[in-house]
Amino acid sequence: MGAARRIGLLGGSFNPAHQGHLDISLAALKYLGLDEIWWLVSPQNPLKPEAGMAPFAERMASARAMAKHPRIRVTDLESRLGTRFTADTLKALVTRFPSCRFVWLMGADNLAQISSWRDWTKIFHLTPIAVFDRPSYTMKALTALAARRFRRARRREAALKTLAATRTPAWVFVHHRLNPISATQIRAEQARKRARKSKSGVSA
Repeated sequence: MGAARRIGLLGGSFNPAHQGHLDISLAALKYLGLDEIWWLVSPQNPLKPEAGMAPFAERMASARAMAKHPRIRVTDLESRLGTRFTADTLKALVTRFPSCRFVWLMGADNLAQISSWRDWTKIFHLTPIAVFDRPSYTMKALTALAARRFRRARRREAALKTLAATRTPAWVFVHHRLNPISATQIRAEQARKRARKSKSGVSA
């Protein structure tokens, strides 16, 4: 029997997918020794308003256009599993793919507010977690409720290569500066461009 496949999971709305998503995925492949990264495009993030959310098919297409890498797979698994919350999605994946070793990937901004997610403590017990530093979020993340609650489960960065096989709860904070851009910033810039184009058209 072959070795278990090590899969990094990156969830989100991908509204739209951007360079930051690709950066965290490439860093995870490099530092964690993963076989693949699966992007879990959420049908509707329960913590985000539906207003301003692009159609699911459009967000899937955006993710596929950005994730042009042989070891990054864009999936609609949450849609097919019928799950809306990360804890439920991870539980379903761990059950469905018992031969895989999953690692949940997220930015420091998410660690700072993960305690607002439903059943958030279960996430730490379902899969190891790799938290990637983001500009301006380091201290906020490392002093947040989740970091304090699971402080004894934090592992050194030297353990990154074996994180996928580590017994949960286990998490590592990766001091790798990622692209600071966010989907919110991209949507705001797109709105400004549309407004300028509209104004230019009217004045003409």
